[in-house]
Amino acid sequence: MATGTLRAFVCSFSIIFLIQLNAFSCQQFSIYLQQPSDCGAESYFDISSLSCVKCGPNQVNSKSGLICECQTGFRVLVSNGASITCQQCPDANQGVTQDGYGCISCPGSVGVNGKCQCPEGSVLVERDGNGNPLNEARCEPCSATEPAFSAPDTTGKRCVRCEDSFINSSQSCVCGTSSVLAGGMCFPSNSLPTTVASNVIFGQLTLSLPSAWFLSFMYSSAAACLLFSNRTACQSLGNMCVMNMHSSSTINNDACGLYNTIYRATAAQGSSQDISYWRTNLPWLYYGEQLGLASRVLQNEPLPVGFSFKGAQKNTNIELRAAVYSVRGEFMRWESVGGGNLQLCPDTLTSQQSAFTFGTAYKQSCVLTVSELLIGYPEPVFYDVFLVIQKAQGDKRLLAVPLRNVNQQFNGQFTNQGSNMNNWYLTRRLMLVDTLSGRENSLSSSPRAIRVASNIKIGFQLVPNTQKGLVYPPLMTVTYSDILVTDPSTQTVTVSFSLEYTMDQDEARIKTDIALGVLGGVAVVHSLLKTASWKRRIASPLIDLQTIMKFLVFYAGNLANVFFIITVGTGLYWLIFFKAQLFVSVLLPLPAQEERFVVYVGCAFALKTVQFLHKLFVQLSVDIFFIDWERPRGKSSKHVEGSGEAKNQASPVSIWRTYFVANEWNEIQTVRKINPTFQVITVLFFLEVVGFSNLALRDPSSNLRRAPEAYTPSYSLILRYGVASAMWLCIGLMQMIFFTVFHERFVEDKIRQFVDLCSISNISVLLLSHRCFGYYIHGRSVHGHADTNMDEMNSNLKREADNLCGQRGLLPNSDTQTFQISITNRLRTQYDRIIEPINRRNGPSRLVDASANQCEQSTKAYHTMNRFLGSVIDHAHREMDYIVKDKLLFERFIGMEFIEPLDKSIFYNDDSHSFADVLFYGNEAVLLIFDTLFFCVVDLGSQNFILAAVLTYIQQLVFRLIRNGMGRRNLASKTLVDKRFLI
Repeated sequence: MATGTLRAFVCSFSIIFLIQLNAFSCQQFSIYLQQPSDCGAESYFDISSLSCVKCGPNQVNSKSGLICECQTGFRVLVSNGASITCQQCPDANQGVTQDGYGCISCPGSVGVNGKCQCPEGSVLVERDGNGNPLNEARCEPCSATEPAFSAPDTTGKRCVRCEDSFINSSQSCVCGTSSVLAGGMCFPSNSLPTTVASNVIFGQLTLSLPSAWFLSFMYSSAAACLLFSNRTACQSLGNMCVMNMHSSSTINNDACGLYNTIYRATAAQGSSQDISYWRTNLPWLYYGEQLGLASRVLQNEPLPVGFSFKGAQKNTNIELRAAVYSVRGEFMRWESVGGGNLQLCPDTLTSQQSAFTFGTAYKQSCVLTVSELLIGYPEPVFYDVFLVIQKAQGDKRLLAVPLRNVNQQFNGQFTNQGSNMNNWYLTRRLMLVDTLSGRENSLSSSPRAIRVASNIKIGFQLVPNTQKGLVYPPLMTVTYSDILVTDPSTQTVTVSFSLEYTMDQDEARIKTDIALGVLGGVAVVHSLLKTASWKRRIASPLIDLQTIMKFLVFYAGNLANVFFIITVGTGLYWLIFFKAQLFVSVLLPLPAQEERFVVYVGCAFALKTVQFLHKLFVQLSVDIFFIDWERPRGKSSKHVEGSGEAKNQASPVSIWRTYFVANEWNEIQTVRKINPTFQVITVLFFLEVVGFSNLALRDPSSNLRRAPEAYTPSYSLILRYGVASAMWLCIGLMQMIFFTVFHERFVEDKIRQFVDLCSISNISVLLLSHRCFGYYIHGRSVHGHADTNMDEMNSNLKREADNLCGQRGLLPNSDTQTFQISITNRLRTQYDRIIEPINRRNGPSRLVDASANQCEQSTKAYHTMNRFLGSVIDHAHREMDYIVKDKLLFERFIGMEFIEPLDKSIFYNDDSHSFADVLFYGNEAVLLIFDTLFFCVVDLGSQNFILAAVLTYIQQLVFRLIRNGMGRRNLASKTLVDKRFLI
């Protein structure tokens, strides 16, 4: 029994020990979170153990919370630097010395802090001249009369001379009863309003806050500036006006109102630096006192130096210098702008310096937390920015850079937010972050609202028609964001710094509009001619809805070409003239000014898509028939069932030649003069690998390679389109030239090979792209037969090569095998009558004769059509005869036939093989432009050449598959060739 109890106890103890051991192992590296504010009045925060430790006897926590100090009435007895021992002063009338180490009798009362106090105007003396402690402290009065004029300093430890304003008002250190005491100074009354509007207005928050800074220093700064011409006070008052966004109104007792009052009152003192807006002793804040002076400041006279991108006189350096002032009005230093002093976003020095290269569109943006701003900018710093102009070696001048404060209000209106320069009110001086003016209760309290320069932009405008790179003075535009501080650690603000360069785009816009109007008029005329030609080719004299739709389609294609020519020309113009210019004479349009250009590109692509789809539809609905000229060479006997007799009939002609020609036609339907895969890969190689895409960046550099650490500006959509379209067109045209000059002549010409194949196969091809217009390929063999063995075929080809037989042409002694044909309405009607049973079979099921054998119908229709067309070519039908002639040059130029085929069809000699117009081969221009626009539109939308190349290749592949698949179906239905034989 005892043994069992002992075993149970041991097991229980082991389990508890293991549990405690596991808990200890989990928590041995963890501590409780404690802060100095958690320690209370009798403990301090030990920075070593990160915990609260109880103070010793007679000790309390210090203000910092990190050490203990003696209680009131106790002195430090022993201190070793880490801990102290406190002892109470023996006499209740004794106070603790200022250093805290002794007790001394007080001449008066003991303060709440346990130390001796002296009346106002006296200083406390606890040691003699040799530093020996006195038995009793003395209160030594400061002599406020002449000649001493002394008073205690701010610490109350020594007498110093009174401020001059006290002496001047009462010949003592006391401000006279008729004077005003403010900011530690004494001012005569009636010099300024006795009350001031110490509120700071946060316009975006519709919030007006009483500012402790304004309340403490506004009146004294204004009075000292007006009465004593105190330059520091004047600068301080100007800074308060800047903190209130330079806003002016009818109120004359706010910061800017007081500044303007002093500005007008000191007119007799003259101006500084011969600048009428810069009053002596005052900071320069405004360009005049009324609106409408912006154009006089910004566009009155250009800078005396020009900018150049290249050559020995290259000048792209923008040198800015800033005079820096503290919030108290003290001049701090001259700073060279460019090291990040005006750029709140952190970045490398190389990138920040790139902002000041003329012509480089620079923009830097980031997101900052409010807590970072509160820590990094406890007080605002103010900048007066100047542009350094160096005319000659050592001759430097500073040109003031005007400021457009978007948040500025004039009589309650935000005049600087519009684009009308005549309403702007230009100013000087800016700040980056203001965390001071929004403090309500005291200067040490946290601000209720802060103001941040969220967008700073420096703009240069080019002088119109300049050839020497002259620009007008730059304009700095600042937009401030007002932030109501609620949770600084989570609140963020987006800030940016940018430089932009503009020029008057009206002339370029007018020229573009003129070109668009002229070429658009030509497009209308050409569309009318094409519509008239189409009406003649379909033999329809009526103007119906279909005619209007055709005109719109033709006009869409022509207008697409107009937009394409204008956009490509515009892109190349800016690319060449901006990147290659020596002295700056043109500057790129801003992104907002490129929207119209992008609309033109979009219109070109949409209209070209309409034209391309129309072309595709026409090609997929063309009428085509293969005329087989082969005739049977003999007769064969065929046993007739039921009669027991054998009947002689013509030997059948092989259909394989027709199938072979049909397959070859099917293969050349999507043959192009360029290789799409090579096109895409080559364009991508030059743009991304070689680096031509860098030419589209918004900077004057024409280098194809950039250093990795260099700043990369944004892309110009116009330059990007110009580079991409030029690259695509150049490589496409080079391929077409190579294909035409070399490949077709020395390697392979599929179009002429097809014509030769027709002659060898004894097959002619009739193509009708319109109802009464089309093409004819004469493939009748000069040897009479093509269905023969190899020996005879080789012999026939040798005879033809040795000119021992007739020529292949339709007419005797002619080699012309290809023709454009205009057929009569009678011939077309007969053609439709023969093909009608087949069309009915492919139509709705209710029109199909279910009892008819479809195979027999097709065979019968094929033989009937073959005999009919063969007899027409052989002039066997007098009422359907034709003539052969050459087309007039003007007819070829406008693509229209002047003679309408009424009685006889007309065959026009066509050595250019224009039957390729019903193939991809003959529409290479449309395809090339469509691919170019597709590639550029995708790139403009995605800013990614690789994505544009991939999607363009997929687009080409999809349309090629559609053309092949549906073209094969149309070929089978129109030629009556079974599609199973089209491989």
